[in-house]
Amino acid sequence: MLVGVVGAGAMGTGIAQVAATAGDRVIIADATPNATEKARASIAKTLDREVEKQRLSRDDADAVLSRIEFQEQALHGDAGAYRDCDLVVEAIVERADIKQSLFKALDAVVAPDVILATNTSSLSVAAIAASCSTPDRVVGMHFFNPAPVMPLVEVVPWLASDREIVQRTCDTARRWKKHPVVASDTPGFIVNRVARPFYGEALRLHDEGVADCATIDWAMKELGGFRMGPFELMDFIGNDVNYAVTRSVFESLFNDPRYKPSLTQQRLVDAGFLGRKSGRGYYDYRDGASRPEPHKDPALGLLVFERILAMLINEAADAVLMRVASPEDIDLAMTKGVNYPKGLLAWANEVGLPRVLGWLERLHAEYGEDRYRPSALLRRMVRDERRFFE
Repeated sequence: MLVGVVGAGAMGTGIAQVAATAGDRVIIADATPNATEKARASIAKTLDREVEKQRLSRDDADAVLSRIEFQEQALHGDAGAYRDCDLVVEAIVERADIKQSLFKALDAVVAPDVILATNTSSLSVAAIAASCSTPDRVVGMHFFNPAPVMPLVEVVPWLASDREIVQRTCDTARRWKKHPVVASDTPGFIVNRVARPFYGEALRLHDEGVADCATIDWAMKELGGFRMGPFELMDFIGNDVNYAVTRSVFESLFNDPRYKPSLTQQRLVDAGFLGRKSGRGYYDYRDGASRPEPHKDPALGLLVFERILAMLINEAADAVLMRVASPEDIDLAMTKGVNYPKGLLAWANEVGLPRVLGWLERLHAEYGEDRYRPSALLRRMVRDERRFFE
């Protein structure tokens, strides 16, 4: 298979490496000067590291790199480099107008049965597809960063995506040793939608003075088994990136209060406190700075953990209700895409759905906010004494 990758940033470079490692020939291009040379150097460095760690032989590493052709000038309507490709994956800037222009150009030069995939994490696949004369072959193929390491791929058909195209995209992801999940073309798809309460409710607890960042992070790791606490993770991702995703989901879902951004996070972004990359965020990463100690109070920790978990489970249940994805794909997405210790719906079964509903009903009664409304599906399942995956 000849795979085209448009965009030689971190994500495009990673996707190119994934495809070449699986044995496919790859063309990667970018309109930005020297971007593809940087991509070549990045992939070569990554492969060298794999050889040093004895996870790859020198010959195999050289073969991977030899299967990638690096070009320039693949944007702004110049799509000729991809004329003979069997699959083209777009990984450029998250701007609908630029993506639409690119897909229109790609659609005009590739064969009618070629899959055109967008790696968008926040834009409407339908809006991108609408720019093509053969829109049914357009599909979302959302990788997670870094693409060579993260196993999840969200495959996102839109209203008129060809079923065969969706199946071929999933098959390709599996051949690339990824775990595909199928998500509907709705804001945030699975992961960026369902994960919002991990950050949003942690910020709400902080803003209310229930607990500080270090204590909330400690509770989620110690009691919940998460690899990173929400504030550590936001600092790692970048507060600008995390805030932008939250705001995008909030606005795209018509200002649903469950996704309301935090003023605290906005102010950190305004101040340039973006997290690790800027030296300051919720924590101070500058030389000589000390990390605050958590208050390791089991009762307080349990309160924090249960409140965030309840909101996460509620969001996962609502994603099932709204047919964002199947229960199986939602749990797979959260474990493979963001490394949650358990699938949220399986976790709900383990805790007990009546107990989770009780947590949410108490929050809803206390605050009187639609933010805490229990999912109708969760209510029905408790009423009917059902569990997920039965």
